[in-house]
Amino acid sequence: MVSQKANTTVPAGGGRRRVGFGEDFRRFFTRGLAALLPTMITLSLLVWAWNFLWNTVGQYLILTVRDSWLYLAQDANGSRSKWIHFLPYQPPDYIHNYWDPSNPFSSTRTYVVGVGLAVLLVYIVGIFVGNLIGRTAWRMIERWVMRIPLVRAIYPAVKQVTDFVLSERTEQFAGSRVVAVQPHAQGIWSIGLVTGSGHWPVGEDGKAQDMVTVFVPSSPTAFSGYVLVVPRSNVVELPLSVEEGMRLLISGGVIAPRSKVAEELEEAGKAAQAGASRVGETVSGKSV
Repeated sequence: MVSQKANTTVPAGGGRRRVGFGEDFRRFFTRGLAALLPTMITLSLLVWAWNFLWNTVGQYLILTVRDSWLYLAQDANGSRSKWIHFLPYQPPDYIHNYWDPSNPFSSTRTYVVGVGLAVLLVYIVGIFVGNLIGRTAWRMIERWVMRIPLVRAIYPAVKQVTDFVLSERTEQFAGSRVVAVQPHAQGIWSIGLVTGSGHWPVGEDGKAQDMVTVFVPSSPTAFSGYVLVVPRSNVVELPLSVEEGMRLLISGGVIAPRSKVAEELEEAGKAAQAGASRVGETVSGKSV
């Protein structure tokens, strides 16, 4: 006989209520979704990045490689070129099919090489703009691009977002502190990051006051938010690291940092439990 304990619950009246299939399915489906959703989202982002690199850069690099091979392999008359000693001679159909993404026999190789070349190109561009000459040249290119009317209306906003999302957090939030401010009403606090300080003439008498700029991220998209200019005396510094503060904001307060007191109590409890287990084993060994 199969026990029904797993499918029954005890209501307040004392009797047993049978849990239906729908409730069981909903509960276990929610658990499975919570377990698989992080992996599914991560894989989806990786697939999106793969397709983005291929569609925007990779396929054009493959076309460049294929056309260059065709040009070096033969001249305009179709005969063997003088550059053939650099490459093994192959007929044009072979070269075309070798780098054809629609060909099932070469699509995997074409996609892998195309995305790999795209990653390499992005890396080279990063090296180029990482030095003084590269940065200067890139700024000149940006100033030229900004002269185009339609691009001028879109490019600055896109650049600000990408610079914030892709910039190195160690440099962006170097020396930042997690603080609490009251931007709206007394007793209602917002958590933010100190991004700067200075003396601003914002008082009623026009005198410069010691102020700090606080970036208050929004939840769950902590990459967006707003900036407050707050008197230093009205800022309450919190005992949190930048990573703990960002996790708290992105999760909407679900992932709250644990206090050191709670961690110390938990460690003390585990130590006491381990000591009690050792004492029990000792007493059991003596009784035997």
